[in-house]
Amino acid sequence: MVAVLEHKKKKKASARSGAAEAAERLRPLCQVRNIGIIAHIDAGKTTTTERMLYYAGIVHKIGEVHEGTAVMDWMQQEKERGITITSAATTCFWRDHQVNIIDTPGHVDFTMEVERSLRVLDGAVGVFCGVGGVQPQSETVWRQSNRYGVPRIAFVNKMDRMGADFERVVEDMRSKLGSNAVPVQLPIGAEDQFHGVIDLINMRALDYDETTLGAEVSQFPIPAELAADAEKARAEMIEAVAEKDEAVLEAYLEDADVAPEALVAGIRRTVISGELVPVLCGSSLKNKGVQQLLDCVVDFMPSPLDVPAIEGKNPRDGSTVERAADDNGPLSALAFKLATDSYIGRLAFVRIYSGHLSKGQNVFNPRTRKRERILKLIRLHANDRTEVDALHSGEIGAVVGLKDATTGDTLCAENAPVELLGIRFPEPVMFMAIEPKTRADKDKLDAALAALSAEDPTCVVRTDPETGQTILSGMGELHLEILKDRMDREYSVVTNSGRPMVAYHETVTATGAATHVFDREFGGSRQYAKVALEVSAAKRGAGNTINVDVSDTQIPAEYKPSLEAGINDGLITGVLARYPLIDVTVRVTGGGFDPESSSEVAFRTAGVMALREAVMAASPEILEPIMAVEVVTPAEAMGDVLSDISARRGKVKSMDALGDMQIVKAAVPLAELFGYSTAVRSLSRGRASYTMEPTHFAVAPADLKERLQNQ
Repeated sequence: MVAVLEHKKKKKASARSGAAEAAERLRPLCQVRNIGIIAHIDAGKTTTTERMLYYAGIVHKIGEVHEGTAVMDWMQQEKERGITITSAATTCFWRDHQVNIIDTPGHVDFTMEVERSLRVLDGAVGVFCGVGGVQPQSETVWRQSNRYGVPRIAFVNKMDRMGADFERVVEDMRSKLGSNAVPVQLPIGAEDQFHGVIDLINMRALDYDETTLGAEVSQFPIPAELAADAEKARAEMIEAVAEKDEAVLEAYLEDADVAPEALVAGIRRTVISGELVPVLCGSSLKNKGVQQLLDCVVDFMPSPLDVPAIEGKNPRDGSTVERAADDNGPLSALAFKLATDSYIGRLAFVRIYSGHLSKGQNVFNPRTRKRERILKLIRLHANDRTEVDALHSGEIGAVVGLKDATTGDTLCAENAPVELLGIRFPEPVMFMAIEPKTRADKDKLDAALAALSAEDPTCVVRTDPETGQTILSGMGELHLEILKDRMDREYSVVTNSGRPMVAYHETVTATGAATHVFDREFGGSRQYAKVALEVSAAKRGAGNTINVDVSDTQIPAEYKPSLEAGINDGLITGVLARYPLIDVTVRVTGGGFDPESSSEVAFRTAGVMALREAVMAASPEILEPIMAVEVVTPAEAMGDVLSDISARRGKVKSMDALGDMQIVKAAVPLAELFGYSTAVRSLSRGRASYTMEPTHFAVAPADLKERLQNQ
């Protein structure tokens, strides 16, 4: 009997020990790297990520984007179109380091995926096309990285393509991005003669065995014809690092030939401080240079310990709170993305900043003031899910079981609450009306729209107050097309939809005031409310502000929420052409009530009417989205392209030569760009291409304003 009891005790102890081992982190915090792959569309982000996973041993066959077999492009829509639509997360291991990677989209319609990924990453790899250099979306993602202070390294891809020019791309990075781009490699050969790289830190040449898909790398002395260029480039690299790092400067003053170990340490410090961007080169499709890119991720990118402690505010008193990466600290995590899995339900992608998450743990959401329970924890590999017992500080994973969380919510310990800075989302620029094909599908459509808008904050759903139609807004034609396709495939909802239309806005350009007295009789009872308010223009992009700062003797406290709701109704519905009002400051200056006849409904209605009257007195205008358009065209089609841009109310900003092609940059209203892809191909006999991205809203011309008002 004693033996049996001892055996059971040992079995329980062994089980407890196994659970503890399962819950331990995979690598120490100093050996964790959280990076994103960012770039313009078609620069090779996903292809680069696929090679990283292959060389790290996570996949045993290289997937190709053009064949629809890329692991990271797992959605059916991604496989069909050969583009990344949703950011996909994965984990691999290189030189005993845990590298968490997020592969982000390059298409401008899905820029929000880049925004929320950069919010939670410690570093980023910017991929640039060796031919195209710094392209429009390259600039966008670079600005997003600047906003979040994300350290970066650059990888010049496609060095095997005709027209590839490493030096020009580096110069582009300096002039267009304002970055301190410093090559740490040089290409050996170019275009179809490209076959390796020169490592300037260790002064060696590297070649890649094509029979092993680049897995075997051979070292050899730098070719004599490239030795002088390599020496010069290394001297420039050392000087650039020494300018920003004192330790390297001291080593340089002692000996101009700084040791590789000191250089690596110095480059790492300057990358983390954001003062330097090391530039590498290669060809991901031809399996050249990606292993050295992984080496640089490990050597130069920060661990969670190297980045400043995340700041938030205490929801109880508004004081600033810091959370440093520490498994034993109080929990703080940010839910940066939601997704729906057909098997396990709703997933919340989270970045753990401090503390750890365990299966079955209760977490507190400061926004909802509610406690929720973690049912499952997932480690991600594209659309594959591996269930784990815990996620630790510095890690990225997914949580199952959160019912009320939305994108940007904080998960924390209830006894040490913190609310982290949320995520900034761009304004949708297009919309379309959508309805179910049959009445029986209405509930399914509502559920699908609710799920999609929860996953994607730039997917905005509203009901038109006058027509009763359901309006779906998004970032562009492709975005709306993908949303409609997902409803059909994932949610089995067949829909009818109108053609995509431009999402105009309204605003005011002056100050206006109005007083409205609502005094009517309904069903034998009187309804009375008096509201005086003033509207004025706010700075473009500042959003709307409502200030109901009047005494309770003018408007009792119980009616103020209804009044504010009425003003919000007026802002949403607009006054000129039913487009939402933006960048407006509303200040309630006075009012009046009747103890016997006033009601919440009366004040809500009076608020709407007073706002409309004040806006009409404040020189209202309609705003239209303006797109930054870049056209790459043959020189012989240049005149036709420029004439077409002018006919579309566009303004040409610059014209540059790129080999035998011309690059035209212009600002064009989105309303004039429907069908532009067909037009630009026709003008250039199929040789021109273009990209565009939203930049700002501008006041629409008078004829367009009149046309929209009369619709």
